[in-house]
Amino acid sequence: MPPPDDMRIYEALVIPNEALDRGGMEILRAGLVDDELYVTARRVFKDPATWGEILGEITQRLGRIYAAEGEYKAKEVIAAIENAFAAEMGAPIAAPRRKPATKRKPTARRKPARAKTRRANKRPSRKAR
Repeated sequence: MPPPDDMRIYEALVIPNEALDRGGMEILRAGLVDDELYVTARRVFKDPATWGEILGEITQRLGRIYAAEGEYKAKEVIAAIENAFAAEMGAPIAAPRRKPATKRKPTARRKPARAKTRRANKRPSRKAR
């Protein structure tokens, strides 16, 4: 008997072949159902700060995914995710990172170098003797 028309199918991501070949353990799964976030995770790290490293790596990979599609640069995506994360955690929103403008020192004008002449190295002429 087929499922009713109003029943939706959950679209799970494919497990990477490397994980299937080498083994491993899923540590985090997140999904959306009717715009509600569902998360399951394993407490596999003794130090919870390790999750910060994992979330950082996920953020970098998301930046590369968006950049590969060509609409954004990876740095723009990472900055947007960082700002949204900070706001969600109650931190003030940071301005996008930009390299500080470096002021160029004015260069001193140099006098043109004098052309060296061979006269200084020549022997004086017979008339000067």
